[in-house]
Amino acid sequence: MLHFTRCQHLKQITQKCCSGIHVKTDKFAWLFLSRTFALAELRKSWHSTHSLVGDKNIILMGPPGAGKTTVGRIIGQKLGCCVIDVDDDILEKTWNMSVSEKLQDVGNEQFLEEEGKAVLNFSASGSVISLTGSNPMHDASMWHLKKNGIIVYLDVPLVDIIGRLKLMKIDRIVGQNSGTSMKDLLKFRRQYYKKWYDARVFCESGASPEEVADKVLNAVKRYQDVDSETFISTRHIWPKDCEQKVSAKFFSEAVIEGLASDGGLFVPEKEFPKLSCGEWKSLVGATYIERAQILLERCIHPADIPAAKLGEMIETAYGENFACSKVAPVRHLSGNQFILELFHGPTGSFKDLSLQLMPHIFAHCIPPSCNYMILVATSGDTGSAVLNGFSHLNKNDKERIAVVTFFPENGVSDFQKAQIIGSQRENGWAVGVESDFDFCQTAIKRIFKDSDFTGFLTVEYGTILSSANSINWGRLLPQVVYHASAYLDLVNQGFISFGSPVDVCIPTGNFGNILAAVYAKMMGIPIRKFICASNQNHVLTDFIKTGHYDLRERKLAQTFSPSIDILKSSNLERHLHLMANRDGQLVTKLFNQLENQHHFQIEEILVEKLQQDFVADWCSEGECLAAINSTYNASGYILDPHTAVAKVVADRMQDKICPVIISSTAHYSKFAPAIMQALKIKEINQTSSSQLYLLGSYNALPPPHGALLERTKQLEKMEYQLCAADVNVLKSHVEKRIQNQFI
Repeated sequence: MLHFTRCQHLKQITQKCCSGIHVKTDKFAWLFLSRTFALAELRKSWHSTHSLVGDKNIILMGPPGAGKTTVGRIIGQKLGCCVIDVDDDILEKTWNMSVSEKLQDVGNEQFLEEEGKAVLNFSASGSVISLTGSNPMHDASMWHLKKNGIIVYLDVPLVDIIGRLKLMKIDRIVGQNSGTSMKDLLKFRRQYYKKWYDARVFCESGASPEEVADKVLNAVKRYQDVDSETFISTRHIWPKDCEQKVSAKFFSEAVIEGLASDGGLFVPEKEFPKLSCGEWKSLVGATYIERAQILLERCIHPADIPAAKLGEMIETAYGENFACSKVAPVRHLSGNQFILELFHGPTGSFKDLSLQLMPHIFAHCIPPSCNYMILVATSGDTGSAVLNGFSHLNKNDKERIAVVTFFPENGVSDFQKAQIIGSQRENGWAVGVESDFDFCQTAIKRIFKDSDFTGFLTVEYGTILSSANSINWGRLLPQVVYHASAYLDLVNQGFISFGSPVDVCIPTGNFGNILAAVYAKMMGIPIRKFICASNQNHVLTDFIKTGHYDLRERKLAQTFSPSIDILKSSNLERHLHLMANRDGQLVTKLFNQLENQHHFQIEEILVEKLQQDFVADWCSEGECLAAINSTYNASGYILDPHTAVAKVVADRMQDKICPVIISSTAHYSKFAPAIMQALKIKEINQTSSSQLYLLGSYNALPPPHGALLERTKQLEKMEYQLCAADVNVLKSHVEKRIQNQFI
């Protein structure tokens, strides 16, 4: 067996592991230890087995022409360690012939086997190893390498690889002479690279080998520093003693817990990761799935979800569940206005973009020994999206994760209500509440904060409560992707060049969607203005204009756009925390004042800061219907009422200097009565199914939503529970559901 000993410990990029913590506890108590402690133990175990302390290797993987050999030599020089090129130092020395000769001698299939055997018979420690382009196609040899190193994937744009290979004139690529084009061959190989990597280095076009080498070292540092990316509550008060430890959470804990114990929302302790201009440009021609993988890998530490596993989740979420292959396409409406279509998912709303992915993230993060009950408040679209998303989990996960969604009985459209009820499955139920959305959302927050009740559920039933509203970080984070993707699509379609600013106009109720756009800007997307569009419940518009959040004597109005019929905007708390430089004490004061006195006023300096990026206005019911009518007459495009609200406000607020992307948050089919009223169609008093088919006959854009049409056939037969507007009644309902599901 060939064996390479390390030249030097990789001290430059490692730290000593923390000593173990030993706690005496009985077997039952261990199942319900605090999430902080349980994940801390898991992370230390992960650190001790995956860090580069001592004999671990850095293993460079990528297609032919990715620069593995060159980059490996640079890293070896920087670290003063041994560099091994599998082609030159392993294969050719083992075979006593060149790789191209061996390939020509034995053929593709046999070559992969003999290449794998050669790798299995070699070991190394403390080295930098540059793999061949075909090594990842042999499972056993990759497991052998992975046991003693971190595999770093050099992800180089396909066009760059093809250009390099033409210049290099390489004749030793497995499958090269099979009649398959080089482009198809490289695309085929990507599935193997995605399977094995621990960290990805995104190599933008034009990056020098030295720059790539530095990126590799940074990726390795991040990979081994499992405690570097943590989350704090928006109401966290920083200790005066700088040496006092902050009570931070890891991503997994933030997702599982949903709401912080002090009533605040989880936010990253550090700034959002930022992509370089070159990295963004390399994503212009990428698919939505590829963009999501790159962006979310930057935001989720591999200790929480390994990069390859995260990639699998993303492909599952967006691969076949969306009616449009582009997932969230951008359509030119007129002038410099563009529509971001966020309704191609299975339930026809923008919530699908998060809730087809979030359940898989949640299931991965939770420990196998506990059951989880997800509580959700919905103003219309979230309910069906949550129920649909969690119904796609595998059988084992569905047995330990259940969902109850509470919706205002008379506060959603008839179709939305029928859709929520029709989305019930064996692990998900709908409950109508005789109140409005704000009560549902506040009631759930109170249940989470009731430690006696949640503790009782944990001890008595082995069940922990969590959320899937946008108060949950795992639900909010995926929304960042579609705002970034929309901008990249405009660049790809030639409407703008990268770096040119755009405005975004978003119908806003709970502030999550527009906040995700703020995070996209923090990652490097040049968004100039965030236009907040409200309906008659315009508390957010008033706040942005005045800095005064005032719920006194303000009653919730039911409108044609029910998903933004909200007065208490939960995610505004996250943005205020960001603007106030993470001043948890101020945020606590403001939201306690809102709870007790029903209003708060921020200081003038914060108002000015808010208005640097945000403008806002609101739309009446008449203006909403008129916008639907005029847009259809002008372009043949039907806006749903929420999008119409945004269109009215965009027309009023944009200054024509730069393009505006209007978020279309739902398919018009979900609001057929309002659409028929706007288009002056007389046959309004029909069944939901008849209304949808009638609208479909208009041959309008966007086309009818197939999944929604199918769902109307089974709506009237479903049953659901109805309960009074009383927190104790909701608690009782939750307990009964837990008993029926888990006991």
